Amino acid sequence: MLKRVLVANRGEIAVRIIRECIDRNIETVAVYSTEDESALHVILANDAVCIGSPSPRDSYLNMENIIEAALGKQCDGIHPGFGFLSENSKFARLCRENGIKFIGPSPEIIEAMGNKAAAREMMISFDVPVVPGSDGVLKNVKDAEETAKRIGYPVLIKASAGGGGRGMRRVDSPESMERAFEEAGMEAETAFGDRDLYMEKLILNPRHIEVQVIADAYGNVIHLGERNCSIQRKNQKMLEEAPAFGLDVRTRNALCETAVKAAGVSNYEGAGTVEFVLDGENNFYFIEMNTRIQVEHPVTEMITGINIVGEQLKIASGLPLTIAQEDVRFKGHAIECRICAERPLENFAPSPGMVDFIHFPGGNGVRVESALHSGSKVSPYYDSMAGKIITYGDTRIEAVRRMRRALGEMIVRGIETTLSFQYMILYNKSFLRGDYTTAFMDENAATMIEFLKTADDMDGMI
Repeated sequence: MLKRVLVANRGEIAVRIIRECIDRNIETVAVYSTEDESALHVILANDAVCIGSPSPRDSYLNMENIIEAALGKQCDGIHPGFGFLSENSKFARLCRENGIKFIGPSPEIIEAMGNKAAAREMMISFDVPVVPGSDGVLKNVKDAEETAKRIGYPVLIKASAGGGGRGMRRVDSPESMERAFEEAGMEAETAFGDRDLYMEKLILNPRHIEVQVIADAYGNVIHLGERNCSIQRKNQKMLEEAPAFGLDVRTRNALCETAVKAAGVSNYEGAGTVEFVLDGENNFYFIEMNTRIQVEHPVTEMITGINIVGEQLKIASGLPLTIAQEDVRFKGHAIECRICAERPLENFAPSPGMVDFIHFPGGNGVRVESALHSGSKVSPYYDSMAGKIITYGDTRIEAVRRMRRALGEMIVRGIETTLSFQYMILYNKSFLRGDYTTAFMDENAATMIEFLKTADDMDGMI
């Protein structure tokens, strides 16, 4: 096994990885910006190194400083988490050149699959259905305009190196193309250090379904089922569940088989997620493969009992998968709510600041992942996600009821959060029927916001 791992990330995912390493007797080194000096991941790790000022470009995207920290602390592995450098092939190559194991796929696979434009081309060559779009990376605004004219509006401009909704813009007309192209490029460069963009036809009101895969270095590939991630705001997922409620067996099997095929043909190694959109007739289309751990991985862990981060560490240590596809058992239902430090009544504006007091829920079937504690800080420099609550039940309605209870138990003082908004989703009729698409927020957010305005105390409402 790896002996000492540097965690090249922050927040709850850094905490998750460090805890997993502790469980496996692997030493950890945290990296942090001057803004995160007293953060939980820094406290939990065996050692820590400051790598720069608060700006991500100067710290968590600073490849040279991170590599120097890993070498200085004699680390034999680097776990990138999600976001930042997790899908950056240049960083993965730097790790290899310096004799450090990048806990994820090789730089060549990241370039082939992690680069969304290149992944599209590969899937087309292997007859995997894809959404109509650009032929690789868009060269400039003129190329974007010509591509959109060919495939028809509306379209999505997306970051080739990205994920999590960063560097993504919907474009409905030629008049808005130039601004959207520039905004997406700047956001992609800030988030991932890569400005490349590509384009897809926007499938209106689809379901966003993704399949978790795990592959070792010996050609073994398995899937861990699918997740429904359709409740999104500005392409940022808000709530995820596994399995996808209401998905018929034929479509589920076809999705999972296609995901395994996608990982197999790319010689993938590690944990990855193959993402699809499903139209109203259950036709599905490949949209991208995320070559990293996902924010929503806990719901899959809850229904399979398989530790995905643990499997990443074993695969990175050169061990083969000990789980065959027939060993994977799906049981029950799991839901994840992302709790963000945002103000729902102010168009979800960020709400950074000091956390005066925080109490997390507990009890049977409840899991919490967060880097916050009383006295900690939500920084304006980074993503607004304050934590995740995951609930499990033998049935979907049991998982829903436990989530309602868990949200009701959670208390946060000092910052505003999306806690009450998430609570309202759990009573929405479309959600309860499992009959929702990526249009959920467009169709329901205004009504929920109006209701919240009538509550004197948003937290007290639940």
